[in-house]
Amino acid sequence: MLGDEAIAQAAIDAGLSGVFAYPGTPSTEITEFIQDSKMAKELGIRSEWCANEKTAMEAALGMSYAGKRALFCCKHVGINVAADCFVNSAITGANGGLIYLAADDPSMHSSQNEQDSRFYADFAFIPCLEPSNQQEAYDMVHYGYELSEKFHLPVMMRVTTRMAHSRAGVARRAEVTKQNALKMPENKMQYILLPAVARRQYNELLAKQPELVKESENSGYNKYIDGPNKKLGIIACGISYNYLMENYRDSECPYPVVKVSQYPMPEAMINRLYEECEEVLVLEEGQPLYERLLRGMLNKGKAIKGRLDGTLPRVGELSPNLVGKALGLEVKEGLPVPSLVAPRPPKLCDGCPHVDSYTALNEAMKSFPGGRVFSDIGCYTLGALPPFQAIYSTVDMGASITMAKGASEADLLPSVAVIGDSTFTHSGMTGLLDCCVDNANVTVIILDNGITGMTGSQKSSATGRIESICTGLGVDPAHIRVINPLKKYFEENVAIMKEEIAYKGVSVIIPRRECIVALNKRLKAAKKAQ
Repeated sequence: MLGDEAIAQAAIDAGLSGVFAYPGTPSTEITEFIQDSKMAKELGIRSEWCANEKTAMEAALGMSYAGKRALFCCKHVGINVAADCFVNSAITGANGGLIYLAADDPSMHSSQNEQDSRFYADFAFIPCLEPSNQQEAYDMVHYGYELSEKFHLPVMMRVTTRMAHSRAGVARRAEVTKQNALKMPENKMQYILLPAVARRQYNELLAKQPELVKESENSGYNKYIDGPNKKLGIIACGISYNYLMENYRDSECPYPVVKVSQYPMPEAMINRLYEECEEVLVLEEGQPLYERLLRGMLNKGKAIKGRLDGTLPRVGELSPNLVGKALGLEVKEGLPVPSLVAPRPPKLCDGCPHVDSYTALNEAMKSFPGGRVFSDIGCYTLGALPPFQAIYSTVDMGASITMAKGASEADLLPSVAVIGDSTFTHSGMTGLLDCCVDNANVTVIILDNGITGMTGSQKSSATGRIESICTGLGVDPAHIRVINPLKKYFEENVAIMKEEIAYKGVSVIIPRRECIVALNKRLKAAKKAQ
C-alpha cells in the first residue's frame, strides 16, 4: 500500500465513522481511498469533501463530540487554515477518538512553503505520531484512536511526501473494530470555552504532559537501539530512520540510535544517548524543531549536529545519501543529467478552459497597462509562466481577492483577481464580502471548471451556486457575467472583460467550461457503462 492507503485502511479497520478533508497533495489519497472503499460504504462511513480545512476539522471535532471516531486530513498548509480549531480543540479535548492527519511536503514538490506540522502539535500540547514505514502508519492509526480516547485529546499524525506516496507491504488486523455508539460528553461545559472553563481545562491539559511523555517512553514506537561505537549517538525521527538504515542494509548500525515516532520526545532515552555518546546527530525530516529543543535541553558541552550546523542541508528532503554523507560514509552518486535533457516546465493541459480565459484576459488588460492581476492557488497558477505571464501574485488560498482589494485601495487600478471555483468557496467568499461592504473597485474572475482540478478532479463545493453566492454577498447581478471560454467567443469575452474591468465597483466574471481532464474521464466512464 501507499502510506496514504495504509492510513485510510487502518482508519476503516479501527472503527472510523467519518473522514473530513479538503484535497491537498500529499494527503488527498487518504480520503479518496475511503470514498472508493466498498467496505467503507457498507459501514456507512461519511467521506464527502468539505469546503475548506477549517470546516473539515470542526466537523471532525463535532463527530468526536458525539462519541464517534473521526479523521481529519489535509496537507501542511491546511493546518494553517484550521489552526484556530486545532489549538482550541486541545483545550476542549476529544470525546470519541480524533486524529488530525497532516501531510507535510519538504522540498515543496507541490506547495508554496516548507513547514513542519510538528510545531503545531508541540505548540498545542497534543501527542504527535510520525511513522517510519507503511506498516507503522497502519498500526499507529489504531494506536492513535486508543491514545486519543485514553487521554481525551486529539492526536496529530504527521507524514511526509515520501511516506505518503511510497509503497510497502502492510499486514492488516484480522478483526475490524466496531464503530463507537453515540455518546455525549460527561461534562456539559467541556466544549464551552468561556474563560473560566478554558483556564481550568488548559491547566488540565498541561497536567497531562508528564503522562504523555511516559506514554511516548513506553508505547513501543520510540526505541533505544544500542550500538558499540559511542563516538556518535543518533536521534532518527519518523522516515529519517529508514534513510539511516538504508546505509546499513548489509550490516548493523554501529552507533546507538533513538528511533522517534511519537512525541513528546522520550526524554529518558535521549538523556541516556547524550550521556553515553561523545556527539549527537539529529535526523528529522522537515525543520530542525527537535534539534533546537535538544540544544537547549542538552547544552552541556557535547556537539549536537544536524541541520543547524550544516551537517545536513537546512532545506529540502533528507535522503539516504545525505544521511550517509553526514555519517562520513562513501555513498554512490548518480550520473549527472546530460545537457541534452532540457527541463520541461509544467503547463496547462491541451484543451484546458483556462488557456482561453487567460488569452482573453491578456488581450483585455492591454487596454489597462497600469493594472495588475492577482491570482490564487490552483492549476491556473500556471498562468504565471509563458506563454501567458498573466498574473502577478500567488500567496495563499483566497489571497487573490483580498490582495486585489488592498491594491485598489492603494490606488493601483485596475486591480483584478483570478480565483478557481473550488478556491472561491474554500476561502474567497469572505474576501468578496469585504469588497462588497466597502464597494471596492475590483474585478473578480472566478474560473469555473466544475471540479477541484489541481488535486485530481475532486468535487467542488462551488458547483451550481457561484452566481447565487455572489448575489448573496452583495454583488450587483448586472455585474455578474458568465462567459464561455472558447476561441470562437474570444472577441465577445474580451469585450465583456474590458467592460467589467472598467466598471467602478465590484464586478464578477465567471468563465465556465468543464475541465478537459474531467470531461475525458466522464466520457470514458460513460462509454464503459454502455
